[in-house]
Amino acid sequence: METDLIGVSANIARVRELIQRIADAGLNTVVCGETGVGKELVVISLYQKSERNGGPFVKVNCAALPDNLLESEMFGYERGAFTGAQRKMRGKFEQANRGVLFLDEIGDMSLSLQAKLLHALQDGEFMPLGSEKTIKSNAWVIAATNHDLAEDLRAGKFREDLYYRISMASINIDPLRERPVDIEPLISFYMEEYASQLKARQPLNLNKNLKDKLIAYHWPGNVRELQNVLRRIIVLGEGEESIDTMIPVTEPGRKIRDDSNGAGIASKFIGFSGLNGQELNLSDLSLKKFKKQVADQVEKDVISYVLEKTGWNRTRATQILKVSYKTLLTKIKELELRPLNNL
Repeated sequence: METDLIGVSANIARVRELIQRIADAGLNTVVCGETGVGKELVVISLYQKSERNGGPFVKVNCAALPDNLLESEMFGYERGAFTGAQRKMRGKFEQANRGVLFLDEIGDMSLSLQAKLLHALQDGEFMPLGSEKTIKSNAWVIAATNHDLAEDLRAGKFREDLYYRISMASINIDPLRERPVDIEPLISFYMEEYASQLKARQPLNLNKNLKDKLIAYHWPGNVRELQNVLRRIIVLGEGEESIDTMIPVTEPGRKIRDDSNGAGIASKFIGFSGLNGQELNLSDLSLKKFKKQVADQVEKDVISYVLEKTGWNRTRATQILKVSYKTLLTKIKELELRPLNNL
């Protein structure tokens, strides 16, 4: 059964188109997107639609292992190559011959290991640790990353020659908050799938109000977070109270904070007294219009605050805000943000 992407957005339609075209050509590809958007599903779909779908599919998580272990995992080693090497082990590159080698989170790979990977890709061969024999491999390399590799290039964290070698083609998946039209189809698909998996007593159909809440939420964890929430809804029930405990709700006076660096960088409170301190005009108080104005102002305040706290380090800001570098630059331009000391 082939893997298919769920969604009706222009971005997902474009991803499907690229999958078909790239699978036919077999170009080394990088799949980019935030954590949880479904990069691995895209990689699996590329494999399934290619002529290599009868060959091996081998995954290497580049973020899960330290350099020395990752190198031996990728290229293999001979018995006695290092302390603890009690037997010979075939590397993932060799195992993936005539199939697909999936390098997950390649942006976390060190520069020294990037050089060895580049050599293997250029020559189609490599030498296991402790060996003097060259091994050949015809693996199709597909990589995935939540990094902005173009920014990593500029920062000297990723090799330019490797970048062009692995990104003969690229596929970018937008975060779920930028394609809200995909949320309802995802809800329908996963509610049916999980109801069967979790042996629900009866099918669960979310009412419109609950669906609206899920669609309005910004999903920082993307599709993966949505999947987890839907599983909990099936197990715990679908009442409004259960939904409100599963997804954060921004309230007047609620503290906005970030704990991604372990210290919690923000200490700003967003209060409410009209919009931007202005009195409200009761003759023009459309809830839909007012909701958008408040949301825009909150977005501007939060982005501005994070940029100031990080000294306008845009890369760090994207990590905290969980948006792509391109999205952040677009927001800075749209919201006309600039450093306070430049005002």
